[in-house]
Amino acid sequence: MHLHYVGLDLAWGENRPSGLAVLDDGGRLVHVSAARTDDEIADGLARYVEGECLVGVDAPILVTNATGNRPAEAALNRDFARFDAGAHPVNTGKPEFRDGTRAQRLTQRLGLDVNPRSGRSRRAIEVYPHPATVALFRLGRTLKYKNKAGRDVAGLRAELLVLMGLLEGLAAAEVAMHVAGPAWAGLRRAVEGASRKSELRVVEDQVDAIVCAYVAMLAARAPESVTTYAEEGPEGWRSGYIVTPTLPADHAPTPRERRAAATTQERIQAAVREYAVQHPALARAGEQVVDLVRAVLDEAGINYLTVDGRTKSIASFAEKAARTQEGQPLYPHPLRDITDQIGVRVITYVHSDVDAVADLLASQVVVKDDRDMGQETAEEGRWGYASRHLLIELDAGRQREPAYAALQDRVAQVQIRTVLQHAWAEFEHDIRYKGTMPEEHARDFDRRFTLAAGLLELADREFSTIRDRIREAPGGRQPAVDEPDDPRLDPRELAAFLAGQYADAGWSRTDHYAWISGLLLELGITSLDELGEAIRPALAWDLNERMDYRYPPGAVRRLDDALLAVYGDRYIALHGNAHRAELLRQRLAKLRPEG
Repeated sequence: MHLHYVGLDLAWGENRPSGLAVLDDGGRLVHVSAARTDDEIADGLARYVEGECLVGVDAPILVTNATGNRPAEAALNRDFARFDAGAHPVNTGKPEFRDGTRAQRLTQRLGLDVNPRSGRSRRAIEVYPHPATVALFRLGRTLKYKNKAGRDVAGLRAELLVLMGLLEGLAAAEVAMHVAGPAWAGLRRAVEGASRKSELRVVEDQVDAIVCAYVAMLAARAPESVTTYAEEGPEGWRSGYIVTPTLPADHAPTPRERRAAATTQERIQAAVREYAVQHPALARAGEQVVDLVRAVLDEAGINYLTVDGRTKSIASFAEKAARTQEGQPLYPHPLRDITDQIGVRVITYVHSDVDAVADLLASQVVVKDDRDMGQETAEEGRWGYASRHLLIELDAGRQREPAYAALQDRVAQVQIRTVLQHAWAEFEHDIRYKGTMPEEHARDFDRRFTLAAGLLELADREFSTIRDRIREAPGGRQPAVDEPDDPRLDPRELAAFLAGQYADAGWSRTDHYAWISGLLLELGITSLDELGEAIRPALAWDLNERMDYRYPPGAVRRLDDALLAVYGDRYIALHGNAHRAELLRQRLAKLRPEG
Protein backbone atom coordinates (compact mmCIF):
# COMPACT_ATOMS: atom_id res chain seq x y z
CA MET A 1 0.00 0.00 0.00
CA HIS A 2 1.20 3.51 -0.81
CA LEU A 3 0.64 6.62 1.31
CA HIS A 4 -1.85 9.04 -0.23
CA TYR A 5 -2.71 12.64 0.61
CA VAL A 6 -6.33 13.27 -0.32
CA GLY A 7 -8.17 16.56 -0.75
CA LEU A 8 -11.96 16.76 -0.51
CA ASP A 9 -13.66 20.09 -1.24
CA LEU A 10 -16.98 18.95 0.17
CA ALA A 11 -20.24 20.73 -0.58
CA TRP A 12 -22.49 21.01 2.49
CA GLY A 13 -25.32 19.37 0.54
CA GLU A 14 -25.55 16.83 -2.28
CA ASN A 15 -27.13 19.25 -4.75
CA ARG A 16 -23.77 20.86 -5.55
CA PRO A 17 -20.56 19.23 -6.85
CA SER A 18 -17.61 18.39 -4.63
CA GLY A 19 -13.98 18.23 -5.72
CA LEU A 20 -11.70 15.23 -5.16
CA ALA A 21 -7.91 15.23 -5.48
CA VAL A 22 -5.16 12.76 -4.56
CA LEU A 23 -1.39 13.19 -4.23
CA ASP A 24 0.92 10.19 -4.01
CA ASP A 25 3.71 9.94 -1.45
CA GLY A 26 5.99 11.83 -3.87
CA GLY A 27 3.60 14.79 -4.00
CA ARG A 28 2.44 14.03 -7.56
CA LEU A 29 -1.16 14.63 -8.53
CA VAL A 30 -2.54 11.19 -9.40
CA HIS A 31 -6.28 11.86 -9.37
CA VAL A 32 -8.66 14.80 -9.64
CA SER A 33 -12.40 14.67 -10.30
CA ALA A 34 -15.82 15.99 -9.33
CA ALA A 35 -18.64 14.10 -7.60
CA ARG A 36 -22.04 14.89 -6.08
CA THR A 37 -23.42 12.11 -3.88
CA ASP A 38 -21.79 10.47 -0.88
CA ASP A 39 -21.76 7.19 -2.80
CA GLU A 40 -19.86 8.81 -5.69
CA ILE A 41 -17.35 10.36 -3.30
CA ALA A 42 -16.80 7.13 -1.37
CA ASP A 43 -16.37 5.15 -4.59
CA GLY A 44 -14.01 7.75 -6.06
CA LEU A 45 -11.76 7.73 -2.98
CA ALA A 46 -11.99 4.06 -1.99
CA ARG A 47 -8.74 2.87 -3.61
CA TYR A 48 -6.78 5.81 -2.17
CA VAL A 49 -7.94 5.54 1.45
CA GLU A 50 -7.86 1.80 1.97
CA GLY A 51 -4.21 2.07 3.01
CA GLU A 52 -2.20 4.73 4.82
CA CYS A 53 -3.69 8.15 4.08
CA LEU A 54 -4.35 11.65 5.34
CA VAL A 55 -7.48 13.35 3.99
CA GLY A 56 -7.88 17.13 4.09
CA VAL A 57 -11.59 17.99 4.12
CA ASP A 58 -12.84 21.49 3.32
CA ALA A 59 -16.08 21.24 5.32
CA PRO A 60 -16.95 21.17 9.03
CA ILE A 61 -16.35 17.72 10.49
CA LEU A 62 -17.17 18.27 14.18
CA VAL A 63 -19.90 20.75 15.21
CA THR A 64 -21.33 20.85 18.76
CA ASN A 65 -22.26 24.50 19.40
CA ALA A 66 -25.93 25.47 19.07
CA THR A 67 -25.38 29.03 17.87
CA GLY A 68 -22.66 31.39 16.58
CA ASN A 69 -19.14 30.29 15.68
CA ARG A 70 -17.22 27.28 16.83
CA PRO A 71 -14.14 28.23 18.88
CA ALA A 72 -12.09 27.16 15.86
CA GLU A 73 -13.73 29.76 13.57
CA ALA A 74 -13.36 32.49 16.17
CA ALA A 75 -9.64 31.77 16.57
CA LEU A 76 -9.00 31.52 12.82
CA ASN A 77 -10.94 34.72 12.10
CA ARG A 78 -8.75 36.71 14.49
CA ASP A 79 -5.81 35.97 12.19
CA PHE A 80 -7.37 35.71 8.73
CA ALA A 81 -10.56 37.78 8.58
CA ARG A 82 -8.51 40.90 7.71
CA PHE A 83 -7.31 39.03 4.59
CA ASP A 84 -10.95 38.26 3.57
CA ALA A 85 -10.22 34.65 4.57
CA GLY A 86 -12.48 34.35 7.61
CA ALA A 87 -14.68 31.30 8.14
CA HIS A 88 -18.49 31.33 8.01
CA PRO A 89 -20.36 30.65 11.26
CA VAL A 90 -20.99 26.95 11.87
CA ASN A 91 -23.49 25.64 14.44
CA THR A 92 -26.13 22.96 14.93
CA GLY A 93 -28.85 25.56 14.41
CA LYS A 94 -28.15 25.38 10.67
CA PRO A 95 -30.17 22.72 8.86
CA GLU A 96 -27.04 21.20 7.33
CA PHE A 97 -25.60 20.34 10.77
CA ARG A 98 -28.73 19.60 12.82
CA ASP A 99 -28.24 15.86 12.53
CA GLY A 100 -24.45 15.82 12.37
CA THR A 101 -22.26 16.86 9.45
CA ARG A 102 -21.87 15.38 6.01
CA ALA A 103 -18.10 15.33 6.49
CA GLN A 104 -18.42 13.38 9.72
CA ARG A 105 -20.67 10.80 8.08
CA LEU A 106 -18.24 10.37 5.18
CA THR A 107 -15.15 10.04 7.38
CA GLN A 108 -16.95 7.44 9.52
CA ARG A 109 -18.00 5.57 6.38
CA LEU A 110 -14.38 5.52 5.18
CA GLY A 111 -13.10 4.52 8.63
CA LEU A 112 -10.93 7.59 9.16
CA ASP A 113 -9.80 8.94 12.52
CA VAL A 114 -10.62 12.68 12.75
CA ASN A 115 -8.45 13.51 15.79
CA PRO A 116 -5.87 16.02 14.42
CA ARG A 117 -3.35 14.84 17.03
CA SER A 118 -3.82 11.16 16.27
CA GLY A 119 -0.89 9.02 15.22
CA ARG A 120 -3.02 6.54 13.31
CA SER A 121 -2.17 5.71 9.70
CA ARG A 122 -5.61 6.52 8.24
CA ARG A 123 -6.80 9.96 9.25
CA ALA A 124 -8.82 12.97 8.15
CA ILE A 125 -8.45 16.61 9.19
CA GLU A 126 -10.55 19.69 8.52
CA VAL A 127 -8.83 22.29 6.36
CA TYR A 128 -9.80 25.56 4.68
CA PRO A 129 -8.31 26.63 1.29
CA HIS A 130 -8.78 30.43 1.61
CA PRO A 131 -6.50 31.01 4.63
CA ALA A 132 -4.20 28.29 3.32
CA THR A 133 -3.53 30.23 0.09
CA VAL A 134 -3.06 33.51 1.99
CA ALA A 135 -0.40 31.94 4.21
CA LEU A 136 1.28 29.79 1.55
CA PHE A 137 1.59 32.50 -1.09
CA ARG A 138 1.61 35.61 1.13
CA LEU A 139 -1.47 36.98 -0.60
CA GLY A 140 -2.54 40.47 0.47
CA ARG A 141 -6.13 39.27 0.26
CA THR A 142 -7.84 36.13 -0.97
CA LEU A 143 -8.10 35.54 -4.70
CA LYS A 144 -11.63 36.34 -5.87
CA TYR A 145 -12.41 33.23 -7.89
CA LYS A 146 -15.59 32.38 -5.98
CA ASN A 147 -18.83 33.47 -7.66
CA LYS A 148 -20.44 36.42 -5.89
CA ALA A 149 -22.62 39.31 -6.96
CA GLY A 150 -20.75 41.83 -9.12
CA ARG A 151 -18.05 39.42 -10.29
CA ASP A 152 -17.99 38.63 -13.99
CA VAL A 153 -16.74 35.52 -15.77
CA ALA A 154 -13.54 37.17 -17.03
CA GLY A 155 -12.54 38.27 -13.52
CA LEU A 156 -13.32 34.89 -11.97
CA ARG A 157 -11.36 33.11 -14.71
CA ALA A 158 -8.33 35.40 -14.23
CA GLU A 159 -8.29 34.87 -10.45
CA LEU A 160 -8.60 31.10 -10.80
CA LEU A 161 -5.72 31.06 -13.29
CA VAL A 162 -3.59 32.98 -10.79
CA LEU A 163 -4.27 30.33 -8.15
CA MET A 164 -3.46 27.55 -10.61
CA GLY A 165 -0.18 29.22 -11.47
CA LEU A 166 0.73 29.53 -7.79
CA LEU A 167 0.00 25.84 -7.28
CA GLU A 168 2.25 24.98 -10.22
CA GLY A 169 5.01 26.94 -8.46
CA LEU A 170 4.84 24.59 -5.46
CA ALA A 171 6.92 22.14 -7.51
CA ALA A 172 9.90 24.18 -6.25
CA ALA A 173 8.72 24.37 -2.61
CA GLU A 174 10.54 22.63 0.24
CA VAL A 175 7.51 20.35 0.54
CA ALA A 176 6.97 19.97 -3.18
CA MET A 177 3.76 19.24 -5.05
CA HIS A 178 3.83 18.36 -8.75
CA VAL A 179 0.51 18.94 -10.52
CA ALA A 180 1.76 18.80 -14.12
CA GLY A 181 0.12 16.11 -16.20
CA PRO A 182 -2.88 15.38 -18.43
CA ALA A 183 -5.47 15.91 -15.67
CA TRP A 184 -4.06 19.30 -14.71
CA ALA A 185 -3.75 20.33 -18.35
CA GLY A 186 -7.42 19.44 -18.79
CA LEU A 187 -8.40 21.67 -15.86
CA ARG A 188 -6.40 24.54 -17.34
CA ARG A 189 -8.06 24.16 -20.73
CA ALA A 190 -11.46 24.11 -19.06
CA VAL A 191 -10.73 27.38 -17.24
CA GLU A 192 -9.26 29.09 -20.29
CA GLY A 193 -12.24 28.11 -22.42
CA ALA A 194 -14.97 28.74 -19.83
CA SER A 195 -17.67 31.18 -20.91
CA ARG A 196 -20.11 30.56 -18.03
CA LYS A 197 -19.72 30.72 -14.27
CA SER A 198 -21.06 27.19 -13.92
CA GLU A 199 -18.17 25.88 -16.04
CA LEU A 200 -15.68 27.59 -13.75
CA ARG A 201 -17.43 26.27 -10.64
CA VAL A 202 -16.77 22.64 -11.52
CA VAL A 203 -13.04 23.33 -11.99
CA GLU A 204 -12.87 25.60 -8.94
CA ASP A 205 -14.02 22.76 -6.66
CA GLN A 206 -11.32 20.46 -8.02
CA VAL A 207 -8.59 23.10 -7.67
CA ASP A 208 -9.70 23.70 -4.08
CA ALA A 209 -9.47 19.94 -3.51
CA ILE A 210 -5.85 20.04 -4.67
CA VAL A 211 -5.16 22.82 -2.13
CA CYS A 212 -6.76 20.61 0.54
CA ALA A 213 -4.54 17.68 -0.45
CA TYR A 214 -1.44 19.87 -0.27
CA VAL A 215 -2.35 21.14 3.22
CA ALA A 216 -2.78 17.52 4.31
CA MET A 217 0.69 16.68 2.94
CA LEU A 218 2.17 19.75 4.65
CA ALA A 219 0.57 18.78 7.95
CA ALA A 220 2.12 15.31 7.70
CA ARG A 221 5.58 16.25 6.45
CA ALA A 222 6.14 19.63 8.09
CA PRO A 223 3.80 19.79 11.10
CA GLU A 224 5.74 22.74 12.48
CA SER A 225 4.55 24.82 9.50
CA VAL A 226 0.82 24.47 10.22
CA THR A 227 -1.50 25.75 12.96
CA THR A 228 -4.50 23.89 14.36
CA TYR A 229 -7.21 26.35 15.38
CA ALA A 230 -9.35 24.81 18.13
CA GLU A 231 -10.73 25.33 21.61
CA GLU A 232 -8.01 25.35 24.26
CA GLY A 233 -7.22 22.15 26.12
CA PRO A 234 -6.10 18.65 25.13
CA GLU A 235 -9.65 17.68 24.13
CA GLY A 236 -10.48 21.05 22.57
CA TRP A 237 -10.48 19.56 19.08
CA ARG A 238 -13.74 17.70 19.88
CA SER A 239 -15.70 20.94 19.47
CA GLY A 240 -14.26 21.37 15.99
CA TYR A 241 -10.92 22.50 14.57
CA ILE A 242 -9.32 23.84 11.37
CA VAL A 243 -5.76 23.04 10.21
CA THR A 244 -4.05 25.60 7.98
CA PRO A 245 -0.51 26.71 7.09
CA THR A 246 0.73 29.14 9.73
CA LEU A 247 0.29 32.83 8.90
CA PRO A 248 3.75 34.48 8.69
CA ALA A 249 4.20 36.88 11.61
CA ASP A 250 5.28 39.76 9.35
CA HIS A 251 2.51 39.34 6.78
CA ALA A 252 -0.04 42.15 6.48
CA PRO A 253 -3.18 42.50 4.35
CA THR A 254 -3.51 44.79 1.36
CA PRO A 255 -5.18 48.07 2.46
CA ARG A 256 -8.84 48.33 1.49
CA GLU A 257 -9.00 52.05 0.81
CA ARG A 258 -9.04 53.13 -2.82
CA ARG A 259 -6.73 55.91 -3.87
CA ALA A 260 -6.41 57.78 -7.14
CA ALA A 261 -2.96 56.31 -7.68
CA ALA A 262 -2.63 52.58 -7.21
CA THR A 263 -0.12 51.44 -4.60
CA THR A 264 2.94 49.52 -5.69
CA GLN A 265 1.50 46.33 -4.21
CA GLU A 266 -1.76 46.81 -6.09
CA ARG A 267 0.11 47.34 -9.36
CA ILE A 268 2.11 44.18 -8.73
CA GLN A 269 -1.02 42.18 -7.99
CA ALA A 270 -2.72 43.53 -11.12
CA ALA A 271 0.35 42.59 -13.18
CA VAL A 272 0.41 39.08 -11.72
CA ARG A 273 -3.26 38.61 -12.54
CA GLU A 274 -2.72 39.77 -16.12
CA TYR A 275 0.34 37.52 -16.41
CA ALA A 276 -1.76 34.55 -15.26
CA VAL A 277 -4.29 35.27 -18.00
CA GLN A 278 -1.51 35.50 -20.59
CA HIS A 279 0.41 32.47 -19.33
CA PRO A 280 -1.08 29.82 -21.67
CA ALA A 281 -0.30 32.02 -24.70
CA LEU A 282 3.20 32.68 -23.34
CA ALA A 283 3.76 28.93 -22.98
CA ARG A 284 2.85 28.43 -26.65
CA ALA A 285 5.18 31.29 -27.59
CA GLY A 286 7.94 29.64 -25.56
CA GLU A 287 7.59 26.42 -27.54
CA GLN A 288 7.68 28.35 -30.81
CA VAL A 289 10.83 30.33 -29.97
CA VAL A 290 12.66 27.10 -29.05
CA ASP A 291 11.64 25.64 -32.43
CA LEU A 292 12.80 28.83 -34.14
CA VAL A 293 16.25 28.88 -32.50
CA ARG A 294 16.79 25.17 -33.19
CA ALA A 295 15.79 25.63 -36.84
CA VAL A 296 18.14 28.59 -37.30
CA LEU A 297 21.11 26.75 -35.75
CA ASP A 298 20.44 23.49 -37.62
CA GLU A 299 20.01 25.33 -40.91
CA ALA A 300 23.36 27.06 -40.44
CA GLY A 301 25.09 23.81 -39.49
CA ILE A 302 26.31 25.15 -36.14
CA ASN A 303 27.07 22.43 -33.61
CA TYR A 304 25.48 22.68 -30.15
CA LEU A 305 24.77 20.45 -27.19
CA THR A 306 21.18 21.44 -26.32
CA VAL A 307 18.53 24.04 -26.99
CA ASP A 308 15.73 24.16 -24.46
CA GLY A 309 13.34 26.72 -23.08
CA ARG A 310 10.91 27.61 -20.37
CA THR A 311 8.10 30.05 -19.70
CA LYS A 312 8.41 31.74 -16.32
CA SER A 313 5.88 30.33 -13.87
CA ILE A 314 3.27 32.64 -12.37
CA ALA A 315 4.77 32.16 -8.91
CA SER A 316 8.25 33.05 -10.20
CA PHE A 317 6.89 36.11 -12.00
CA ALA A 318 5.12 37.25 -8.82
CA GLU A 319 8.30 36.84 -6.77
CA LYS A 320 10.39 38.78 -9.27
CA ALA A 321 7.77 41.52 -9.62
CA ALA A 322 7.91 42.10 -5.85
CA ARG A 323 11.70 42.61 -5.67
CA THR A 324 12.91 45.94 -4.35
CA GLN A 325 16.19 47.80 -4.06
CA GLU A 326 16.60 50.47 -1.41
CA GLY A 327 12.85 50.46 -0.90
CA GLN A 328 12.03 51.01 -4.57
CA PRO A 329 10.60 48.35 -6.92
CA LEU A 330 13.15 46.86 -9.29
CA TYR A 331 10.44 46.41 -11.91
CA PRO A 332 7.98 49.36 -11.72
CA HIS A 333 6.03 47.96 -14.69
CA PRO A 334 6.46 44.18 -14.30
CA LEU A 335 4.75 43.08 -17.52
CA ARG A 336 7.04 45.34 -19.53
CA ASP A 337 10.20 45.36 -17.39
CA ILE A 338 10.54 41.61 -16.70
CA THR A 339 11.97 40.53 -20.03
CA ASP A 340 12.71 36.87 -19.33
CA GLN A 341 9.08 35.75 -19.27
CA ILE A 342 9.99 33.54 -22.24
CA GLY A 343 13.48 32.05 -22.08
CA VAL A 344 15.67 29.91 -24.33
CA ARG A 345 19.00 28.41 -23.35
CA VAL A 346 21.57 27.31 -25.92
CA ILE A 347 24.45 25.18 -24.59
CA THR A 348 27.47 24.92 -26.86
CA TYR A 349 30.59 22.84 -26.60
CA VAL A 350 33.25 25.57 -26.91
CA HIS A 351 33.38 29.32 -26.36
CA SER A 352 33.87 30.29 -29.99
CA ASP A 353 30.46 28.77 -30.75
CA VAL A 354 28.81 31.16 -28.27
CA ASP A 355 29.77 34.11 -30.46
CA ALA A 356 28.81 32.18 -33.60
CA VAL A 357 25.31 31.48 -32.25
CA ALA A 358 24.86 35.12 -31.16
CA ASP A 359 25.99 36.45 -34.53
CA LEU A 360 23.81 33.99 -36.41
CA LEU A 361 20.70 34.92 -34.43
CA ALA A 362 21.44 38.60 -35.02
CA SER A 363 21.30 37.91 -38.76
CA GLN A 364 17.98 36.06 -38.54
CA VAL A 365 15.86 37.89 -35.93
CA VAL A 366 15.73 41.33 -34.32
CA VAL A 367 18.14 41.61 -31.36
CA LYS A 368 16.88 44.32 -29.01
CA ASP A 369 19.63 43.84 -26.43
CA ASP A 370 22.92 41.92 -26.28
CA ARG A 371 24.84 41.53 -23.02
CA ASP A 372 27.98 39.48 -22.64
CA MET A 373 27.87 38.78 -18.91
CA GLY A 374 31.27 37.11 -18.97
CA GLN A 375 32.82 40.18 -20.60
CA GLU A 376 31.18 42.45 -18.05
CA THR A 377 32.56 40.29 -15.25
CA ALA A 378 36.04 40.36 -16.80
CA GLU A 379 35.96 44.14 -17.16
CA GLU A 380 35.37 44.34 -13.42
CA GLY A 381 38.62 42.42 -12.93
CA ARG A 382 37.10 39.21 -11.62
CA TRP A 383 35.87 35.75 -12.61
CA GLY A 384 32.31 34.57 -12.18
CA TYR A 385 29.07 34.15 -14.08
CA ALA A 386 29.62 34.00 -17.85
CA SER A 387 26.80 33.83 -20.38
CA ARG A 388 25.68 35.75 -23.46
CA HIS A 389 22.17 37.16 -23.06
CA LEU A 390 20.18 38.28 -26.09
CA LEU A 391 16.74 39.82 -26.06
CA ILE A 392 15.13 38.95 -29.38
CA GLU A 393 11.88 39.39 -31.28
CA LEU A 394 10.70 38.16 -34.67
CA ASP A 395 11.95 39.83 -37.81
CA ALA A 396 9.37 41.37 -40.15
CA GLY A 397 9.25 38.29 -42.40
CA ARG A 398 8.56 35.80 -39.61
CA GLN A 399 5.96 38.07 -38.02
CA ARG A 400 3.65 36.93 -40.81
CA GLU A 401 4.36 33.19 -40.52
CA PRO A 402 1.58 31.11 -38.87
CA ALA A 403 4.19 28.84 -37.27
CA TYR A 404 5.24 31.76 -35.05
CA ALA A 405 1.81 33.33 -34.47
CA ALA A 406 2.09 33.15 -30.66
CA LEU A 407 5.46 34.94 -30.80
CA GLN A 408 4.19 38.01 -32.62
CA ASP A 409 4.84 41.22 -30.69
CA ARG A 410 6.63 39.32 -27.91
CA VAL A 411 10.26 39.30 -26.81
CA ALA A 412 12.27 36.33 -25.58
CA GLN A 413 15.55 36.07 -23.73
CA VAL A 414 18.15 33.74 -25.22
CA GLN A 415 21.01 32.66 -22.95
CA ILE A 416 24.03 31.21 -24.74
CA ARG A 417 26.84 29.56 -22.80
CA THR A 418 29.28 26.68 -22.97
CA VAL A 419 28.63 23.43 -21.15
CA LEU A 420 31.31 24.37 -18.58
CA GLN A 421 29.84 27.84 -18.03
CA HIS A 422 26.42 26.21 -17.62
CA ALA A 423 27.68 23.73 -15.04
CA TRP A 424 29.24 26.56 -12.99
CA ALA A 425 26.10 28.73 -13.20
CA GLU A 426 23.74 25.91 -12.18
CA PHE A 427 25.86 24.76 -9.26
CA GLU A 428 26.50 28.29 -8.02
CA HIS A 429 22.80 29.16 -8.25
CA ASP A 430 21.78 26.08 -6.26
CA ILE A 431 24.27 26.83 -3.51
CA ARG A 432 24.07 30.61 -3.30
CA TYR A 433 20.43 31.37 -4.05
CA LYS A 434 18.57 28.39 -2.63
CA GLY A 435 19.71 28.95 0.90
CA THR A 436 22.17 26.08 1.24
CA MET A 437 25.31 28.18 1.78
CA PRO A 438 26.19 28.32 5.53
CA GLU A 439 26.71 31.98 6.43
CA GLU A 440 29.94 31.28 8.27
CA HIS A 441 31.42 29.77 5.08
CA ALA A 442 30.16 32.45 2.66
CA ARG A 443 33.52 34.20 2.12
CA ASP A 444 35.36 30.92 1.63
CA PHE A 445 32.71 29.71 -0.81
CA ASP A 446 32.97 33.00 -2.74
CA ARG A 447 36.71 32.47 -3.13
CA ARG A 448 36.24 28.87 -4.25
CA PHE A 449 33.55 29.79 -6.79
CA THR A 450 35.88 32.45 -8.17
CA LEU A 451 38.72 29.95 -8.45
CA ALA A 452 36.46 27.43 -10.18
CA ALA A 453 35.27 30.09 -12.66
CA GLY A 454 38.87 30.91 -13.58
CA LEU A 455 39.78 27.25 -14.06
CA LEU A 456 36.72 26.65 -16.23
CA GLU A 457 37.57 29.65 -18.41
CA LEU A 458 41.01 28.15 -18.99
CA ALA A 459 39.42 24.79 -19.77
CA ASP A 460 37.08 26.43 -22.30
CA ARG A 461 40.08 27.99 -24.05
CA GLU A 462 41.87 24.64 -24.21
CA PHE A 463 38.82 22.90 -25.65
CA SER A 464 38.59 25.59 -28.34
CA THR A 465 42.26 25.04 -29.21
CA ILE A 466 41.79 21.27 -29.37
CA ARG A 467 38.84 21.59 -31.72
CA ASP A 468 40.62 24.11 -33.96
CA ARG A 469 43.60 21.79 -34.32
CA ILE A 470 41.39 18.80 -35.10
CA ARG A 471 39.72 20.87 -37.81
CA GLU A 472 43.14 21.72 -39.27
CA ALA A 473 44.35 18.11 -39.19
CA PRO A 474 43.63 16.13 -42.40
CA GLY A 475 41.25 13.22 -42.09
CA GLY A 476 40.21 13.95 -38.52
CA ARG A 477 37.76 11.32 -37.37
CA GLN A 478 34.32 12.49 -36.18
CA PRO A 479 31.99 10.98 -33.60
CA ALA A 480 29.05 8.82 -34.45
CA VAL A 481 26.82 6.14 -32.98
CA ASP A 482 26.87 2.54 -34.19
CA GLU A 483 23.48 0.99 -34.99
CA PRO A 484 24.33 -2.63 -35.97
CA ASP A 485 20.80 -3.57 -37.10
CA ASP A 486 20.15 -0.35 -39.01
CA PRO A 487 19.81 -0.75 -42.80
CA ARG A 488 21.23 2.72 -43.31
CA LEU A 489 24.88 3.50 -43.84
CA ASP A 490 26.71 2.95 -40.57
CA PRO A 491 26.93 6.42 -38.92
CA ARG A 492 30.50 5.79 -37.71
CA GLU A 493 31.67 4.80 -41.18
CA LEU A 494 29.81 7.76 -42.67
CA ALA A 495 31.50 10.11 -40.18
CA ALA A 496 34.93 8.79 -41.13
CA PHE A 497 34.10 9.10 -44.85
CA LEU A 498 32.93 12.70 -44.49
CA ALA A 499 35.97 13.59 -42.38
CA GLY A 500 38.15 12.61 -45.33
CA GLN A 501 35.85 14.10 -47.96
CA TYR A 502 35.51 17.47 -46.18
CA ALA A 503 38.71 17.77 -44.21
CA ASP A 504 38.10 21.45 -43.43
CA ALA A 505 34.58 20.87 -42.08
CA GLY A 506 33.56 21.37 -38.48
CA TRP A 507 32.03 18.70 -36.30
CA SER A 508 28.40 17.82 -36.71
CA ARG A 509 25.99 16.72 -34.01
CA THR A 510 26.22 13.00 -33.38
CA ASP A 511 22.55 12.37 -34.11
CA HIS A 512 22.81 14.21 -37.45
CA TYR A 513 24.96 11.44 -38.94
CA ALA A 514 22.19 8.92 -38.31
CA TRP A 515 19.60 11.38 -39.60
CA ILE A 516 21.28 11.97 -42.96
CA SER A 517 21.91 8.23 -43.29
CA GLY A 518 18.12 7.91 -43.38
CA LEU A 519 17.93 10.41 -46.25
CA LEU A 520 20.62 8.46 -48.12
CA LEU A 521 18.55 5.31 -47.69
CA GLU A 522 15.55 7.09 -49.22
CA LEU A 523 17.77 7.90 -52.21
CA GLY A 524 18.77 4.23 -52.46
CA ILE A 525 22.37 4.87 -51.36
CA THR A 526 23.53 2.07 -49.05
CA SER A 527 27.31 2.02 -49.48
CA LEU A 528 30.14 4.54 -49.28
CA ASP A 529 31.13 3.74 -52.87
CA GLU A 530 27.63 4.65 -54.04
CA LEU A 531 27.74 7.83 -51.97
CA GLY A 532 31.11 8.86 -53.38
CA GLU A 533 29.84 8.37 -56.91
CA ALA A 534 26.61 10.23 -56.20
CA ILE A 535 28.24 13.41 -54.90
CA ARG A 536 31.16 13.40 -57.37
CA PRO A 537 29.57 16.10 -59.62
CA ALA A 538 29.26 18.45 -56.65
CA LEU A 539 32.98 18.29 -55.91
CA ALA A 540 33.60 20.48 -58.93
CA TRP A 541 31.22 23.17 -57.66
CA ASP A 542 32.25 25.60 -54.93
CA LEU A 543 29.11 25.15 -52.91
CA ASN A 544 30.48 26.95 -49.84
CA GLU A 545 31.08 30.08 -51.87
CA ARG A 546 27.60 29.89 -53.39
CA MET A 547 26.02 29.57 -49.94
CA ASP A 548 28.23 32.39 -48.56
CA TYR A 549 28.56 30.75 -45.15
CA ARG A 550 29.61 33.05 -42.32
CA TYR A 551 30.72 30.06 -40.21
CA PRO A 552 32.41 26.79 -41.20
CA PRO A 553 29.54 24.35 -41.83
CA GLY A 554 29.69 20.88 -40.32
CA ALA A 555 30.40 17.78 -42.36
CA VAL A 556 26.75 16.71 -42.43
CA ARG A 557 25.71 20.15 -43.69
CA ARG A 558 28.34 19.91 -46.45
CA LEU A 559 26.91 16.54 -47.52
CA ASP A 560 23.37 17.96 -47.28
CA ASP A 561 24.36 20.76 -49.68
CA ALA A 562 25.97 18.34 -52.10
CA LEU A 563 22.93 16.05 -52.18
CA LEU A 564 20.60 19.04 -52.65
CA ALA A 565 22.76 20.40 -55.51
CA VAL A 566 22.93 17.03 -57.27
CA TYR A 567 19.36 15.73 -56.78
CA GLY A 568 17.46 19.03 -56.58
CA ASP A 569 13.67 18.60 -56.37
CA ARG A 570 13.96 14.85 -55.85
CA TYR A 571 15.95 15.48 -52.67
CA ILE A 572 13.45 18.08 -51.46
CA ALA A 573 10.59 15.61 -51.97
CA LEU A 574 12.08 12.97 -49.65
CA HIS A 575 9.84 12.08 -46.71
CA GLY A 576 12.61 12.97 -44.25
CA ASN A 577 12.75 16.50 -45.65
CA ALA A 578 9.03 17.28 -45.43
CA HIS A 579 9.51 19.55 -42.41
CA ARG A 580 12.04 21.77 -44.21
CA ALA A 581 10.97 21.67 -47.85
CA GLU A 582 10.61 25.45 -48.19
CA LEU A 583 14.03 26.10 -46.65
CA LEU A 584 15.58 23.58 -49.04
CA ARG A 585 14.01 25.33 -52.03
CA GLN A 586 15.57 28.60 -50.90
CA ARG A 587 18.96 26.91 -50.53
CA LEU A 588 18.63 25.23 -53.93
CA ALA A 589 18.18 28.64 -55.53
CA LYS A 590 21.58 29.62 -54.11
CA LEU A 591 23.27 26.33 -54.97
CA ARG A 592 21.97 26.20 -58.56
CA PRO A 593 21.26 29.83 -59.51
CA GLU A 594 21.28 28.88 -63.16
CA GLY A 595 18.36 26.51 -62.54
